[in-house]
Amino acid sequence: MDILSSLSQFHFLRPWWLLVLLPAGFLIGSVFNRSDSLRAWKNVISPQLLKHLLIRESAEQGRWRPIYMLGVAWLAGIIALAGPSWQFQNSPFSEDQAAMFIVLKVSPEMLSMDIQPSRLQRSILKIHDLLALKSDVRTGLIAYAGSAHLVMPLTSDSGIINSSAAALEPEIMPQPGDEVSAAIVMANQRLKKAAVPGSIVLITDAVDASQLRELTAMRKRGGVEVHILAMAAGADVIPPAGSPPAPPLDMRALTAAAKALGGSLTVVSADKSDVIELSKKIERSISNAPAGDSRQWKDAGYYLLPLIAFLMLTLFRRGGAVAVE
Repeated sequence: MDILSSLSQFHFLRPWWLLVLLPAGFLIGSVFNRSDSLRAWKNVISPQLLKHLLIRESAEQGRWRPIYMLGVAWLAGIIALAGPSWQFQNSPFSEDQAAMFIVLKVSPEMLSMDIQPSRLQRSILKIHDLLALKSDVRTGLIAYAGSAHLVMPLTSDSGIINSSAAALEPEIMPQPGDEVSAAIVMANQRLKKAAVPGSIVLITDAVDASQLRELTAMRKRGGVEVHILAMAAGADVIPPAGSPPAPPLDMRALTAAAKALGGSLTVVSADKSDVIELSKKIERSISNAPAGDSRQWKDAGYYLLPLIAFLMLTLFRRGGAVAVE
């Protein structure tokens, strides 16, 4: 049954190479005719009579001529170039079974010190703690304000994510604003390209209600779950003197945003309980996410290389040369 199944899936990965069989067949046929030592005699002596005049006919009858070897080698080479295949193999990157994108808001409001030392600095510390818990997950980083920007593509190096996040400041963002939808779109596109189960973590202090409709539509189009880590204190917390102005935590707006994105809301805490809770939610999202098909057809043309090498080696022996005139 497995053999029949394999035969039903047999195909060529690069079938256009089979077109080379036409000129190759013509050339081999031409060389075969030119290499026939009896070609001139066959034109003047009857074939029935000629076979009785040949002294070495019986000795050479079963001998393989060099042109035979060349023809088989060319045929095998063309088939190898066409890429015969009948089974799947895992992608060379299939060991990376999960991915996560961290989307970080980098705006002047994130400099507010109602969360010590500031909303942005605490976000960077939480990223470090989260990566320590999710060391087996490839992670990417996107920063946004009035526009979204890829800071670091998916990587297994948590150190470079931490250092890149630590370098983010509102001053380096080209446009002020709050374009969270553009950042989520970018993260979804990157995860789709990676073709592995993934999740998105949005670290922000607020989500504009005007973007809820776009976020809902994004989720309906197949976006992955987005878990929000709210990086703001309640109205009862009075920021220290000199803290940039920023709106307090709006649980209603952030809960609505989390619902629109199909994820959850976690409020920042002084200890690591928020990151531990967030890690569990990410793990659940990744396990429930549909896995992309990272398989690819296995090119079996390489199996023909030893045969081609052996056939070509026979042409290097004495009398193995083939002349093309």
